[in-house]
Amino acid sequence: MIEVLVERDAALPLVHCSLALRIGSVTDPPGKEGLTRLLFRLMRRTGGLSTARILDERIDRLGAAIWVDVGQSTSGVHGTTISRNLDGFLDVLSDIILRPGLDVSEFERLKREAQSELIDVLDSDRSLARRWFARRLFAGHPYSRPTGGTKGTLAAIQIEDLQERYKQLFCPENLVLAMAGDVDEGRAQAFADKLGSALPRGNATSDPTPEPHQRPGRHLAFVDKPERTQTQILIGCLGSHPHDPDHIPLHIANTVFGGTFTSRLTQEVRGKRGWSYGAYASLPVDRRRRSFSMWTFPKADDALACVQLELQLFEDWVRGGITQDELDWVKAYLIRSHAFAIDSAAKRVGQLLDMELYGLPEGYHTEYVSRVGDVSLEQANRSLRRLTPKDLLITVVGSQEPILEGLKAGIPHLESSEIIPFDAN
Repeated sequence: MIEVLVERDAALPLVHCSLALRIGSVTDPPGKEGLTRLLFRLMRRTGGLSTARILDERIDRLGAAIWVDVGQSTSGVHGTTISRNLDGFLDVLSDIILRPGLDVSEFERLKREAQSELIDVLDSDRSLARRWFARRLFAGHPYSRPTGGTKGTLAAIQIEDLQERYKQLFCPENLVLAMAGDVDEGRAQAFADKLGSALPRGNATSDPTPEPHQRPGRHLAFVDKPERTQTQILIGCLGSHPHDPDHIPLHIANTVFGGTFTSRLTQEVRGKRGWSYGAYASLPVDRRRRSFSMWTFPKADDALACVQLELQLFEDWVRGGITQDELDWVKAYLIRSHAFAIDSAAKRVGQLLDMELYGLPEGYHTEYVSRVGDVSLEQANRSLRRLTPKDLLITVVGSQEPILEGLKAGIPHLESSEIIPFDAN
């Protein structure tokens, strides 16, 4: 049956609810990327065999909100309501899940909207940088496939594909219900039982995603967008996995390097040189290994110097590590700021849900403070050996004239470069 997670807190008359699936867009059929996202969006519009306008009016009358979210590894329907209207809210949620409608005319309208949104994305240089960084870093791997699809894959999707996808995904074995706030376990369990008995039994959809592999060498992916005076730069390699024994030490070391406004990367790029308002490094968590990346957005005239500085800072950090003073400061910062990650029932149940959906190690969130406190300087610096200064992808969004040739000549040990039109599919 459907697994249930509850975090009760009756201080406010609010209930937060997430009905999550253990899989996302990574299992979209090849050539039909965007299928799962279209399905969830259409369910949200046609739940209860209704229209989008009528469904929105039902939700508004309850003083509630319901939205959908689809990632590569997970997906779900989420919402918030005032507790006195919980019964009506759960009725709407049931309609979305059990009677999704999947109206053909609304589907065609939604597909046109999704294709238009892909055109809108072309206006966001930051989104373009993220898109092409993922496509090239994870080339040939499911993580390179866009959750929202492309113009071509959206055009290939038919209503029958959504109907079949719904049958594949929506069974009790695939679902996890998380509720937080002014609700008790009995009420949550009753709702889960109602859904579980109405849905056909099935098999949990397994995640077939293999571990990604790092491409050797340094490679430049230049996304050419005419008439840009600014650039967006992402530099990175494969990062850490929650089950790595050095995952928390690397998280700490990365916070020193690029995880705060006072980090090394920010101070050198923004504070001392003023090249980019922001300069950060990230280590996202997923069911499989994701990336380590550095993000900056200097003006075009500073792009080469900024890339060269980032590469040098990265090499110095990996080889030289962090200091005891830096370790002590960042551990205190992470331990104190963790209070903001658990200051509401919704956040706490969200952490429990993440642990369940992503298969995180036992105690990943609940023992976070003690695990951070236990990290030694030796462990933090040893964890940096996982990163690969010689093997990096450098993604730049900008106008190839006049900076591309300078980048190609000025990036040390660059093995290859390619030019990608900004509107490439």
